[in-house]
Amino acid sequence: MIWANKKGAGAVKAILKTILVIVLVVIVAAIGYLAYIMIDYSRIEDDLKLDVGGSAELIKVNRGVTYTIVTQNLGFGAYTPEFTFFMDGGKESWGASKESVINCINQGATNVKTFGADGPDFVFFQEVDTNSTRSYHVDQSELLETAFDKYDFTEAINYHSSFLLYPFTKPHGASNSEIMTLSKYDIEEGMRRSFPISEGFSKFLDLDRCFSKSYVAVTGGKYLVLYNVHSSAYGGSDEIRAAQMTKLFNDMKAEYDAGNYCVCGGDFNHDFTGDSTQKLNEGLGTTDYGWAQPFPEDLLPDCVSRCISYADETLQPTCRNCDVPYKEGNFTIIVDGFLVTSNVECVSVSNKYNGFAYSDHCPVVMEFKLS
Repeated sequence: MIWANKKGAGAVKAILKTILVIVLVVIVAAIGYLAYIMIDYSRIEDDLKLDVGGSAELIKVNRGVTYTIVTQNLGFGAYTPEFTFFMDGGKESWGASKESVINCINQGATNVKTFGADGPDFVFFQEVDTNSTRSYHVDQSELLETAFDKYDFTEAINYHSSFLLYPFTKPHGASNSEIMTLSKYDIEEGMRRSFPISEGFSKFLDLDRCFSKSYVAVTGGKYLVLYNVHSSAYGGSDEIRAAQMTKLFNDMKAEYDAGNYCVCGGDFNHDFTGDSTQKLNEGLGTTDYGWAQPFPEDLLPDCVSRCISYADETLQPTCRNCDVPYKEGNFTIIVDGFLVTSNVECVSVSNKYNGFAYSDHCPVVMEFKLS
């Protein structure tokens, strides 16, 4: 009996020892991972000069001529209508397959090229992955360069992150995503400007947001300055959102004061009209999604305005929340659009709803003139 009791006590001791070792291994691994995240963290410098690529055949834009511009967030090629995203309350962390990612990017390029005579004059793309786990390391910028082979382009890294171990069943991995500006006209130079971001832990999840500036010469002097924007979606406080928009608006005002013409477009991650959440979702008085805050109209300088006089007969959304697969009646919103300085005339603007066929965003098309 004594021997049996000793044997039982020994077995319990061995089990406890094993559990203790497992707990210690998990703790050490967690500390090691956090250390890796913090050590690997870096920010891209502000006022970074961008290389200009491509083979645009046209040189300068002219005052009084109507030009077409499109903005399209491509959602890193993952967002088929069935796709849900874990950071929006959904399940998936990767695109369905490498083939699906390539197909979504190509669909986006094909659709955008239908706007304007022989394609739009200018294009703003956001969430273009170049070497990301979530998109099977497909170089999406290369696909777009091929599709828009007669355009100049600039590329600015907007989001890059260390290897994210979550979700545990299929980790999101490392991300490298950019914003890409394309122009049928010669881009003389480009610049990347860093947005302010959170200084808390969320900075490790929402890295290096930015806007880019691409300069196209205007006949007779001055420049058309093309601003491509993708501001923070996750972890952004009211203060961070305001700081990001203030930096953008101040930059546009400075260019305007210098006599240049500014057209800004992209994914602002705000309710762009201020009331599309309510108008598109059965008159809801509030939003269930913290990121869908009204656009800070009160921060706009006098020389900058939103282009929201839509040509559409009914208001059309540009973005869906990705907690569930998309169907008509799901939560939608307008977060994509254009800003112009007062020396630029917005001739028309239209949200091109397409059922979110290849992205969680739909394109926005604007026609404009330099006054």
